[in-house]
Amino acid sequence: MRIIHTQRKLCTCCMEEHEVKTIAIREKNVFKGVPVEYDAMYFFCSRANETYADEQQIAQNDIALKNAYRTHEGLLTSDQIIAIRARYGISQSDLCLLLGWGAKTITRYESHQVQDIAHDTILRKLDADPEWFLKLLQSVKTSLSPASYSKYLEAGTTLFEQDHDLYLKSAIMARYARYGQLEEFNGNASLSLDVVVDMIHYFSNSPLVTGLYLVKLMKMLWYADALSFKRRAHAISGLVYRALPMGAVPVAYESIIDLSTIHYEEIDMGDGTGYRFLPAESKAYPALSAEDREILDAIIERFGRASKKEIVETMHREAAYAKTAANDMIPFRYTTALSLS
Repeated sequence: MRIIHTQRKLCTCCMEEHEVKTIAIREKNVFKGVPVEYDAMYFFCSRANETYADEQQIAQNDIALKNAYRTHEGLLTSDQIIAIRARYGISQSDLCLLLGWGAKTITRYESHQVQDIAHDTILRKLDADPEWFLKLLQSVKTSLSPASYSKYLEAGTTLFEQDHDLYLKSAIMARYARYGQLEEFNGNASLSLDVVVDMIHYFSNSPLVTGLYLVKLMKMLWYADALSFKRRAHAISGLVYRALPMGAVPVAYESIIDLSTIHYEEIDMGDGTGYRFLPAESKAYPALSAEDREILDAIIERFGRASKKEIVETMHREAAYAKTAANDMIPFRYTTALSLS
């Protein structure tokens, strides 16, 4: 017996008011032929030396019994089902509508009824796959109120973006794993995607930067890291750059710019598509130090209003680019001859 708390109240065991203990007792039971153990909650009347339970405790003990069985069988507990629904902020009835289940199915699963394996699998998929949630949501859009639909759409989209970013970040970090010890190419810095994102936001938010398309952004990132290495013997971001025809380009740049917090619009350029980077919602840069921002300001002063042609031509004249073979990684040792100081 474990005492949870004590409260003065009317004891319905002896029908007198006194201090009544709420206690937990470890019980053993059998449910669907499976022996289980769980904590059952009771009141304890010290005057009668008896335990008793009210309706709420009886219901809670029933759930505890069935949750013990669920855990034994590898099924979601009622609390886990409630948590899945809470992730999306969706009501019990609307979740049933979304999944094509009976109107009270989720209510029962969150209380007294143990779900079958098929329904358990569906709930687990819903928990793990916000994109699927969004597809199901679209299919029942006309059956939901506009307010409910908007609320669920926002929740699902936010979760999908978070999952999307986690996948992208893992993929990016996996590509960079091989460069971890190659200080010559990472500028004596470990890759920090938080830093990279803040660098991109810093450039895109600056009123002194115009025409921030992909090529220009990639060069400004390299110049920032190169100037940092020249001044401080370490880069800002930890990005590794390759010497491509248009200049320095970070490894995995295509995944980096696809992170949900980086915003750009696609522009039809006639002979192809351009990516113009847009200001970020946040104007805070927690991953950047004051010295980092000072270096970024120097890059903005030099290249903020430069055209793509100008920054590419300047890049081509840099020793770091000229001395690196096409498609090879650009060594940071050449930044001693950088045109910026």
